[in-house]
Amino acid sequence: MTVNLHTFIGLYDHALVATAHLLDKGMEHAAAQGVSERDMLNWRLIEDMNPLAFQVVVVVNFSRQWPARVAGVAAPEGISADLDLAQLKDAIARARDFLATLTPDQFEGRDGVPLTYKIIDGFEPTLPSGQWLANFATTNIHFHLITAYGILRAHGVQIGKADLFAGGL
Repeated sequence: MTVNLHTFIGLYDHALVATAHLLDKGMEHAAAQGVSERDMLNWRLIEDMNPLAFQVVVVVNFSRQWPARVAGVAAPEGISADLDLAQLKDAIARARDFLATLTPDQFEGRDGVPLTYKIIDGFEPTLPSGQWLANFATTNIHFHLITAYGILRAHGVQIGKADLFAGGL
């Protein structure tokens, strides 16, 4: 298998499938426990961490926006963490649809193209596009996917590593 920037599209699609699957398992467990959807989306690992809904939002937003930036196309507008479960699942589906529109040609020769992005006030680095995608975006997507997994496990949802491969290998 040849690895290039477009290869990340499949990786991000798998992360989105896993996120949707984890949400389904979480809601199934929450409903069986008499926990509301909103309460489930507000579950946290510890009090000073962001809730489950936030973790999902980052996976969705980074999966769509970073490949768009690197490919040189308009980045889709981000979603917010105040969405309900159906809206989050719809956002995941739309993110997958968006990824499916991106082609290898759009990434060809873009590895070293400088990209400047403001992360927070006073921190606006310029890095090669490939570095943004391979290091920054990928690390963030998987951190927030695994944090969502950890939140659900901490609340008793019966999931395991295999659930991260819901979309296949």
